[in-house]
Amino acid sequence: MPPAVPFLKSRFAAAAADRRYAGQVALLAIIHLAAFGLLLWSEEEWAAQAAFVLAWGALNFFWVAVLRRPLMSGVPSLAMIAILIVLSQFKHDVLMMTATFVDLMVIDLATFSFLMTIIPGLAWKVGLVALLTLAILALLWQLESLRFQRRTAVAGCLLCLLALGGLSFALPMDREDEFYPHQFVSKFVRSGVIAALDLMTRGVLEADAVVPDRLNLNLAAPAACDTTRKLPHIVMVFDESSFDATMLPDVKVPADYRERFRSSDGKPRSLVVEGAGGPSWYTEYNVLTGLSVRSYGRFADSVTRLAAGRVKRGLPYALRQCGYKTYSLYSWFGAFVGARKFQTSTGIEHFLDAKQLHTGPADTDIFFYDRAAEVIAKERGGAPVFVFVYLAANHFPWNYHYRPDLFPDWKTGNPFEIDEYLRRQEMSAHDYGKFKERLARELPDEQFLIVRFGDHQPLFAKQYLEPTLDQVEVAQRILDHDARYFTTYYAIEGINFRPVDQSSALDTLDAPYLPLVVLEGAGVPLDPTFVEQKKVLGRCRGLFYLCAGGAEARRFNRLLIDAGLIQGF
Repeated sequence: MPPAVPFLKSRFAAAAADRRYAGQVALLAIIHLAAFGLLLWSEEEWAAQAAFVLAWGALNFFWVAVLRRPLMSGVPSLAMIAILIVLSQFKHDVLMMTATFVDLMVIDLATFSFLMTIIPGLAWKVGLVALLTLAILALLWQLESLRFQRRTAVAGCLLCLLALGGLSFALPMDREDEFYPHQFVSKFVRSGVIAALDLMTRGVLEADAVVPDRLNLNLAAPAACDTTRKLPHIVMVFDESSFDATMLPDVKVPADYRERFRSSDGKPRSLVVEGAGGPSWYTEYNVLTGLSVRSYGRFADSVTRLAAGRVKRGLPYALRQCGYKTYSLYSWFGAFVGARKFQTSTGIEHFLDAKQLHTGPADTDIFFYDRAAEVIAKERGGAPVFVFVYLAANHFPWNYHYRPDLFPDWKTGNPFEIDEYLRRQEMSAHDYGKFKERLARELPDEQFLIVRFGDHQPLFAKQYLEPTLDQVEVAQRILDHDARYFTTYYAIEGINFRPVDQSSALDTLDAPYLPLVVLEGAGVPLDPTFVEQKKVLGRCRGLFYLCAGGAEARRFNRLLIDAGLIQGF
């Protein structure tokens, strides 16, 4: 063979290898440029951008340590970043909050089922993406010639994680920033650092290590109910996003607007909730368990999923001890933030969600009121009934006319979203009036206690409460627990019934005390836990978690833990 032939072959082979190497480097550069593009698109502040870079570095170094192939490691890293952004956007669309690391810690079958239910075709899309990703990885495994030392990759991953931890503590996130659809990756990874520290240093639930007191240990025995007096049916109305809009400066309202917030004794009462402008499940937890969401610290957003099966004390349990049948008419899917599991584990016997109720997007509040009347009529003549009714007509957004056929000429001269909000409140007040008329007409021999409350202010309210403040100043007000941003209302009324005891129904009341108000209003004897909580109410004058810097709430949590009513934290 002439010497030129092997020489040419070697040259061609070297050129092919060079082209292959250059192609792999180019693909690797494209992956990193794609990540850089996501950074520029989604991250705004320099600290958030630095957190994104450190997270990207940690991910790549981790996969390199496992696979030793930098190109193949870049694919799952980019896929994980993209999936995180998509899921965070989805969570914001549904909950008005972006994803945090805690979501990953408490993900469960119900959450997965919820996603599959409300996103048509998600299951096969996820499967298709998984198959394509595996095919790409298998191809790269065969073709990639680039290699990286594991020792260097491990060191790089650790350095990125240490730097990310230092950044997260040196420049803590603004809690209110979770309500804005941006900086998805940086918020997720920074929350992971804080959540890990909280978990190691204080656990999931704040509670004293030890207290000298004990509750009555015979809590499993039924309460001594007064059977000589008929107990009323109880309707508890979860009035979505409702508050007295006259709290907003210069807002224009109808002449009789404030009357809808009054109780039957003529008093308007304020309820101080623990969520600002969005998390309905915070107040759901408050009014069913009688406990504080703030006791969960950084884990508060997942409170209903965390409490499910672990908190065995609250309003439904107390009512069942006195013979009540307990219902929840839930206006959304039961898997939402673990609502079904949470409520059924806290004493709700019959949980009916949107699917079981066959509700549709055009159904106003009267739909849910009618279902409540039907439940009570069905059980008439037997045990008293507790019905927890969720309303939905006044849910966000308020940038369009919901049911334009109702109150079509409504106009008060406010900005559009405030006018639309007030119009929906008027629709709700009209439906509530029809509900009371129906109960009085169709069930004249039955007694009813109705307790209504707003779960939180509408999301836009914080823009108008103090319009001269910028976003950062408003966020600080909320972090400081300024009551103006957390105040809604509660109202107590009777039909063929006069509330028995309203001594706990203070003019301003923290939401965890509302179960106490319901029990006393209905004349239901208090179990030892509510006897103790009434003492806390007296000492704290309507405050709960914020009383004595959280000391009362921590002590009360420990009492419940020692009594076996809070488990597994």
